[in-house]
This record gives sequence, structure tokens and C-alpha cells, in this order.
Amino acid sequence: MFLTQEQISQPGVLLSILQQHSRIDQILVHQQIELLEVITGFETNNKYEIKNSLGQMIYFAVEDTDFCTRNCCGSSRPFTIRILDNLNREVMTLQRPLACDSCCCPCCLQEIEIHAPPGVPIGYVNQMWHPCLPKFTVKNERREDVLKITGPCLVCSCCADVDFEIKSLDEENVVGKISKQWTGFVREAFTDADNFGIQFPLDLDVKIKAVMLGACFLIDFMYFEKAGGNK
Repeated sequence: MFLTQEQISQPGVLLSILQQHSRIDQILVHQQIELLEVITGFETNNKYEIKNSLGQMIYFAVEDTDFCTRNCCGSSRPFTIRILDNLNREVMTLQRPLACDSCCCPCCLQEIEIHAPPGVPIGYVNQMWHPCLPKFTVKNERREDVLKITGPCLVCSCCADVDFEIKSLDEENVVGKISKQWTGFVREAFTDADNFGIQFPLDLDVKIKAVMLGACFLIDFMYFEKAGGNK
């Protein structure tokens, strides 16, 4: 018997669905290549396949942003990304408001909010101001700091993966990473469709694992979506 959308919208039911993946310590995110975007140069809504370490698809993600916002704001655009399960039920929603992405403006930094089920916040990822390093704070539903994320000073994916380290709050221990994976010269040169791998502790709270997925999308838009557009 399948659950209805009304049933899945209950927090307890949704948490039960997420718990099915509580033994996962790695997630793969593959952005689909949009031929219309390659041919015309106009930004289309991004779509992603989300898989486990065995390559089995567990979720599908689709951006829900209007044409004008996508093509006027580019990679800085506010967006809503809907996460669907294999039965096409929306189990998570990611929301990024419009904000500045320049290190010269520390008063309006980037944020993404993760809802599961839609309308119920379970965590946030906030950009931290730093003159040269990409830095983020991972927070729970009460906006309490849980983990930190730090990227390299030079975010360049030429012939190598780019790792954003997931660290403890004191930044002394690395507990995982979000990696932008090198996909080859042709794909990197002509599309902005990226592949990511997310690694985290097996015993990490399942809701924080979901928040890490939101962090991956925010990093993609901030540092790698631009490159494809400029090409």
C-alpha cells in the first residue's frame, strides 16, 4: 500500500522514510545534461539524480525557478529544489533566498534552508564570511551549529576533484567531505552539469545528512554553476 502525499507530509512518516537511508555514509549527486541549455545558452531548471554508493537512485531533484529569474540572476538566483523519491513523492524541499555571493559584502551572505517534509525546517547551511576561503556552518532545525564546511582557496576543477571538507565545530577534525568530481574536458568545457560525492559519518543524524545534501546544491550554484555559464 503506497502512502498518499497527505500521509507523507506528516513529520513522523517522513522521518521514517529518511531512516531507511540511515546506514548510508555516501551520496552521489549527478546533474543531468540539458541539451536545450547547451544549444541555446539559456539557463534551464537543473535536474539531478541522487544515488547511493552502489549507484542505485534513491531520489530525484528538480529545480523550480521561473525563466526570468534563471536567466537574469544566473547562478546567484534564488531557487527552490524539490527532492522526490522513486514514487515521485516530494520528501524534501530546499530553499535558497536571494543574497550576495561576494566576500566584500559580509552583511548578506548565502543560506539554504532544508525542509523535510515540505514546510517543516530540519536544518540550515549558512555561509561564513572569510576573505579567501569558502566556509559554511551547518545548523540543525533550532539553528544550533552542528558542523563546519571549508573549501579550498582556489576553487578550480581542472583535471582533479575539488574537496570541501566537513569538519567538527572546532575545525580540528575532518569527518567527511563534499567533492566536486572531475568529469572530463568535454563535459567541463561545454556544460555546467556537475557530479558530486558526499561522504559523512555513518552514525550522523539522518536529518543532518539531508542538510548535507542541501549544502552540496548551494556549493554547486555558488562555485561551479558560474563556470558553465561563462563557457
